[in-house]
Amino acid sequence: MAGEVTSKPTHNTVINEDAIAQVFLDARTYNDFEDTPIPEATLKRLYDITKMGPTSANNSPARFVFVQSDAAKARLKPFLAEGNVEKSMKAPVTVIFAWDEKYYDKIPQLMPHNPGAREWFTGPGAELNGRRNSVLQAGYFLLAARALGLDTGPMTGFDAAGVDGEFFAGNPATENWKSDILINLGIGTTKNLFPRLPRLSFDEAAQII
Repeated sequence: MAGEVTSKPTHNTVINEDAIAQVFLDARTYNDFEDTPIPEATLKRLYDITKMGPTSANNSPARFVFVQSDAAKARLKPFLAEGNVEKSMKAPVTVIFAWDEKYYDKIPQLMPHNPGAREWFTGPGAELNGRRNSVLQAGYFLLAARALGLDTGPMTGFDAAGVDGEFFAGNPATENWKSDILINLGIGTTKNLFPRLPRLSFDEAAQII
């Protein structure tokens, strides 16, 4: 087969415990952040890591707006739930995590060996597939941010229609984007950091059959 990979690119080794702790075990959802800017190069690297996570047919529906400037934060502020205003205004960056309703138009670019795969996603299941795969990408984004030494604060308390109208409407490049989650990024502080909540045990949440 043309383009077939002949050597395995991955390494089947367990990453060290410090890395696991940073990304999962010690990581928290933060509600307050230091006044420490995030360099543009770090934001670009964060995206470049996130984009490598798998999606169905490589459809990659997620879209990102990194809200960093005071002017952009002021535009976002009216659409935030009251409890999310202070933390978002203080965070160095708030990411509008969105998905593109016409993500399938990019599939010929993303699957050049099978451009007809676009048609797999244009039917009644288009929205479900787009949302499902963008949620996968949101998970990759949070873990990639932690891997780069950033703390995160994901939020769903905001007026999505208002955000879409303010940031996406009227621009041909973004008019089909729909906001789904907001994610604050920065170096977190212990202010308003609550005790970790319990998780379900393996036996409560999983089966081996």
